[in-house]
Amino acid sequence: MGGLSMSLNTFKGGVHPIEGKDLSKDKPVKELLPGKELAFPLSQHIGAPARAIVAAGDTVLRGQMIAEAGGFVSAPIYASVSGKVKGIEPRLGAAGAVGDAIIIENDEQYQEVDFTECDEVDYLSKEEIIDKIRTAGVVGMGGAGFPTAVKMSPKNPDEIDTIIANCAECEPFLTSDYRQMMDHPEELVEGMRIILQIFGKARGFFGVENNKPDCIAKLEELVKDEPRMSVIPLKTKYPQGGERQIIYACTGRAINSKMLPADAGCIVDNVATICAIYKAVRFGIPVIDRIFTVSGDAVAEPQNFHIHIGTYMDEILAAAGGTNQEVAKYISGGPMMGFAMYDTHVASTKTTSALLAMTAETCVSYEASACINCGRCVEACPENLIPCRLADYNDRGQKELFEQWHGLECIECGSCSFVCPARRHTAQSVRLMKKQVMADKRAAAAKAKAAAAR
Repeated sequence: MGGLSMSLNTFKGGVHPIEGKDLSKDKPVKELLPGKELAFPLSQHIGAPARAIVAAGDTVLRGQMIAEAGGFVSAPIYASVSGKVKGIEPRLGAAGAVGDAIIIENDEQYQEVDFTECDEVDYLSKEEIIDKIRTAGVVGMGGAGFPTAVKMSPKNPDEIDTIIANCAECEPFLTSDYRQMMDHPEELVEGMRIILQIFGKARGFFGVENNKPDCIAKLEELVKDEPRMSVIPLKTKYPQGGERQIIYACTGRAINSKMLPADAGCIVDNVATICAIYKAVRFGIPVIDRIFTVSGDAVAEPQNFHIHIGTYMDEILAAAGGTNQEVAKYISGGPMMGFAMYDTHVASTKTTSALLAMTAETCVSYEASACINCGRCVEACPENLIPCRLADYNDRGQKELFEQWHGLECIECGSCSFVCPARRHTAQSVRLMKKQVMADKRAAAAKAKAAAAR
C-alpha cells in the first residue's frame, strides 16, 4: 500500500491553534460517581432515535438496556447506574436542541447485570463480532455518533485493506484520548486486533500526532511484534483528525463528500470507539461510561474523569472545582467544532468528550468587517475550497453557485474563520448554506419518491 513520501504524514492546508492541552494532559483519570439523577437522551447517535423499553416506576440495573435501536442506522442505550426510572421527559442537549430522554433516579448501589464475557475472542466469526458491537450500542464516540456495527458492515468487505485508529485528537484542550492511550493503550491495540479479525485482508494503523511522542512510543512498543499493525506519526496540525484528512495522511488516498471511507478501502474509528469495541466483544460491556475532559482557562482544576454516561455536565464541572474566573463561553467538545452552550445542566452522552469553560480573554469577540480578499481562508481550507466565496453565496442566497463551487465538500472544521483577519464568521455561513442545500435535496427526493408511488 502506498503512503506519502514525507517524514511526517499530513495534508494540505490546516491551521495551528493554541493547543491548550497542558491544562489537563498530565492529570490522571479520576473516577467520578454521578448525582441522584441521570438523563439518557434517546438520540445519542446519527440515525433513528432509540425506542424506550422502560417506563416510569421500572427498576433498572447498571448495564441494562433501556432503549432499543430504532432502525438499521441506530443504536441501543443502556443504564449506567442502578435505580428507578422517573419517566421519559424532554431535556436540553449539548447542541441546544430539546429531545426526549429517559430519566433515572440513581440508587447509588451500582448493581450490575451479569455481563457475558468471551475468553476466546479469536474463535468468534465476523458476524458474531459485529453482532456484539451492535448489541453493545457502540457508536463513533469522537463526536460523529455513527453506529459502529453499520460501519463494520460495508458493501464490499473484502475490499477493506486499511483500518485507521484516529489517535490524532487535534482539537485544542481535549485530552481524553491522550489519557486513554497513556493509561490503557493495550485496550486500543486489542480493539484493533478485533477489528482486523473482521477484515482479514486489512492492516491496522495508529495515526498519532507528533505532539504525543509518549503515546507513539507506547504504541510502537505494543505493536512491534504485530505484523498487521503499525504506528504512523502525523504532523501536529488541525484538522489532522478529520476523517478525510487522516485517510490522506496515512494512505495518500483522497475521498470526497460523495464517498465513504470504505470506497477508499478504509475504516476509521477514534480511540474511545475502538476501546469500546474491545470492552463489548471481550467482556460484553455496553457503552455506559467514557473518559471526559473538563478544561479551559476558567476551570479551577482541569481534569480527566471516568464518567457514567448520563451524568449532568454541571456536576462534572463542579467535580473539577468549578470555575475560578468569569466564564465568557461554555463549549461542549473542542473549541473548533464543538457547541457553545448557554446552560451546563445537560446530560453527557456517548459522543460528548469534553466541557470547556473559557474566559473572555481566550475567546475574544470581534466585530466582523468586509472581506479583504487576502486568501488566507483558501490556504487554510483542508478541502481546497474558496470559503470566502462560499460565504458570499450564503449571504446572497445563491444556492446553485454554492453547489457549483463545491460547497458541499466543506467539512465544517472552522479553519477559515480561525485565520480570517476580518473576523468574518465564514464557517458558520458556509455551514448554514450547506444545511439549506442538503434540506432542499432531501425535500426533492421525498417529493420524487411520493410522485413515483402514485
